[in-house]
This record gives sequence, structure tokens and C-alpha cells, in this order.
Amino acid sequence: MKCAITAVATALLLSGGSAFTVPQTTTISRSSPCSPTHTADAAPQTTARLSPLFMGRAAAVRAATKGKTDAKKAKVNAYYGKKIIMAVKSGGSPDPSANRQLGELIKAAKQNSVPVDNINRAIKRATEKDAGDFSEATFEAYGYGGASLIVNVLSDNPNRSNADVKSAIGKNGGKLAESGSVLFMYDLRGKIEIPSVVDEEDLLMAAIDNDVDDMELVDGDEEDTSVVYTDPKETGAMFEAVKSIGLEEGAKMSLTHISKAPVECSEEDFEKNMGIIDALEELDDVDSVEHNMSN
Repeated sequence: MKCAITAVATALLLSGGSAFTVPQTTTISRSSPCSPTHTADAAPQTTARLSPLFMGRAAAVRAATKGKTDAKKAKVNAYYGKKIIMAVKSGGSPDPSANRQLGELIKAAKQNSVPVDNINRAIKRATEKDAGDFSEATFEAYGYGGASLIVNVLSDNPNRSNADVKSAIGKNGGKLAESGSVLFMYDLRGKIEIPSVVDEEDLLMAAIDNDVDDMELVDGDEEDTSVVYTDPKETGAMFEAVKSIGLEEGAKMSLTHISKAPVECSEEDFEKNMGIIDALEELDDVDSVEHNMSN
């Protein structure tokens, strides 16, 4: 009876079922446990095809992942473009050798894989008469399940960004917080993201050689990646330490807020909070959103 059921299931899989069947890969081995005999001339191994529905979902997942990656890269490019315009206008010169702040920003932009053409366009844009005056602002908010949010904004129209941020938070069930009521629960840290596994002893010796006193190495969010946290004032020196051991390719440097007391939200609250974050990150004036969720 068991052999008959197995034979029927195998036949159905090999016949190319409906796109709405549960997708799975089934392998028929050379010797079936239900066969009375076992010979060397058994049928060759056959693998059932994945259903079109499964392949469609896989393509959708890949497209969504690529879309998020592209959006994140666009955010980084836009952020440095606006910062470069600010630096040129405040420093009074488009020459990085005469404008130290601009020189440091160009260096950081290149380290974060911002195209040279984007950098040059931003410098040129800053010298035009109608170039906007960008200013930075930080919004603090509460989400679901004890979550808190820090919203970093860089805009040439504070009234617009203020209205957009408030609307995105309110419409998705969040609550805008008073200034300072959230920030005190975070530490500002220098952050260097490295797309490879790092030997802690090698990095520690390099950090000492570059006069870095504060270093914390952790695993990155993605497999085979690393993140180094340091004092904000030592971020540049820490990046030089990373370069000295040959890990600068693909490495990214930034400042970030790290929660002193992370919270683990329920799955439902987590999804709601991510809805708030997604809505905020879709705004052109919002450069990044930080939170205290550990899950």
C-alpha cells in the first residue's frame, strides 16, 4: 500500500503539476525502497521541476531585495550630495584643498562608493546662485511596543520636511516625541561597515598603531561581514586602521546612534514599526532612521 502511494505521488510530480500546487523538489533515487529488487540498470535520477508560481515568487523576492539595495544607495548618494553643497557654501570655496570640510566630505563620499560624477555635480551645483541652503534636523518619535525612533533629516525646505515627517509618523500610528526625550537613550558612535570577516587581533594592533583607544568589533547583519564601532572623533583614524590591513575596499564609514537599552517587540509591533520606518525612508528629505528594536 505504501509503495502504491509513493508511485502515485511520483507520477503526479513528474507530470508537471498545476502552478498552484505546493512547490517542492523531489528526487527519485536509483533504487526505490519499495522495489523488490535492486539492479545497476535502474532508471537515472530525476528531479521534479519547480512550479512557475514558486519561480515567480523567487524573482519577486530578488527584485524587492535589489530595489531596497538601490534605494539605500540612492539615499547615500543624495546625502553626500547635499552635504557637499553645504560644505562648499559654508566654506566659501569649491576647492577641497582650500576647504578642509569639503575635502573631508569628498573623502568620506568616495569611501561610501559615491560616484565621482555625483561629487562633481554637487560641487558645481553649490556654486550656482539658485542652490538651496540645506540644514540638518533630528526628529524623535515613539513606535509600537516600546520602540523609539531617531529620524535624521537634511533639507533645503524645513517647513516641508517638518510637515512630511510628522505626517508619515502620525498616519502610521507613531507619536512624535519632545526633543531630547529619545536621544538620551542612545550613544552616538562611529561606525565602519566591512564586507568581509575581520581578524580581531590584526584589527586591534592596527587600531593601536593609529592611536585609536575605543574599538568594538561585531558581526554584520549579512553573512561574512563585520562592523566596527568607535568613538565618533576616532572614526577617521579607525578607518585608516582598516585600510592598513587591506580591508578598505567596499568599507563604509558613518556616524550612528546605538541604543543603550534595546527592546524586543512582538512580531506584530515589529511589522507596524517597520511600516513607520518605510514611510519615513521614502521621504526625500529623510537621510536615515535609527531605532532601538533588537529583533
